[in-house]
Amino acid sequence: MNNLINQQDLNTWATYLLDYSLGGVQPGDIIMIKGENICWPLISVLQDKIFEAGGIADVNIVAPDNDRGKVWGASMAKYGSVEQIRKVPQWHIDRYEAMTKYIEILGAENPSLFTGVKEDLAQEIMKVDEQVKNIRLAKPWVLTLFPTQGFADLEGMTLEEYTKVIVNASTVDPRYLEDVEEDIYNLMDKSDTIRIQTEHPGTGKLLELKMSIANKNIVKCTGKRNFPDGEVFTSPDANTVEGEIFVDLPVYQGGGDIQGIYLKFENGMITQYSAQQGGNILQKIIETDRGSHRLGEVALGMNNGIEKVLKHPLFVEKVGGTLHIAIGASYPECFVDDHTEGEKRNTIIDELFNAGILNKSAQHVDIVTDFRPGGSGRAVYLDDVKLEIENNIWVIPK
Repeated sequence: MNNLINQQDLNTWATYLLDYSLGGVQPGDIIMIKGENICWPLISVLQDKIFEAGGIADVNIVAPDNDRGKVWGASMAKYGSVEQIRKVPQWHIDRYEAMTKYIEILGAENPSLFTGVKEDLAQEIMKVDEQVKNIRLAKPWVLTLFPTQGFADLEGMTLEEYTKVIVNASTVDPRYLEDVEEDIYNLMDKSDTIRIQTEHPGTGKLLELKMSIANKNIVKCTGKRNFPDGEVFTSPDANTVEGEIFVDLPVYQGGGDIQGIYLKFENGMITQYSAQQGGNILQKIIETDRGSHRLGEVALGMNNGIEKVLKHPLFVEKVGGTLHIAIGASYPECFVDDHTEGEKRNTIIDELFNAGILNKSAQHVDIVTDFRPGGSGRAVYLDDVKLEIENNIWVIPK
């Protein structure tokens, strides 16, 4: 296995994931490490550290044709049936129930294996996988990205160049983001609305998207869940999303690139959409279910240490001076405090969902607009405060 990452960097990376992102390893922990075999250099270091600390490492090696290790891979979405898809093995559910913490290592040897599926079957797999997704989201979790030739090819980079970008961003102490994000976090926390202005490059029209974030929990992302990290996000009141937006940065999703996205929202629902590239992929995402016609997240990118804007969602959405929205599911923690008891928490979530405020969907797809010079972004307002960009991160005007 060709590994371009030295042992010291692997140790640093693994230590941040275990000690910072997951809060350490306890003797009773069962920590699932999920990823393709090509990610073994990092998986190996993680499992050694978990065992050394007295925990159990549940190494979950993902089949190469299974995008992110869902319940079923591409083979089922090509040759299976809805009836087969719904026969999710109980042991699969039990395995996720048994773990106490979760690490997912993204990185595919051959991303082309994810393509060529029957869309109705792929959407059915997303739906049955939602149960597993909800189990892992309820526990401490973190995602990271391992550099592979397959993903380097998608970026048009050599593996050496790609590895350097990934490793440099993944071995920086994430705690510096706490200070970087503090001012934006505080302003967003006391704001009622966010307005996003973008320019459509085809027509030159100034578009505006507006939504309520009043009384929502705001989350500072400093490496606790995504690594590397760098965003401040919340989930809006899905009913209040109104207007239009143009999203310019390319994002890799569903086996291909999507770029140049136009969305129109009316009464919280996407009523018009198009893309300059990957329109068929965008259509498949939006037409998955009712919730994929709605908005689940709005966030400001705050990491100015990412050397190159990559297409992978884990990286592109963190770039300082960008803004991303997510088509699909809301984050429940933006509506309910973490200390709320389980039964009460579920009741509140159900009530908010039934009212259309919190959104549920099998999809949660981040799409990113660049507000730096040359991008389609024009202005972001938190209430009446127009944010500025300084040193490639969002700041409050002095």
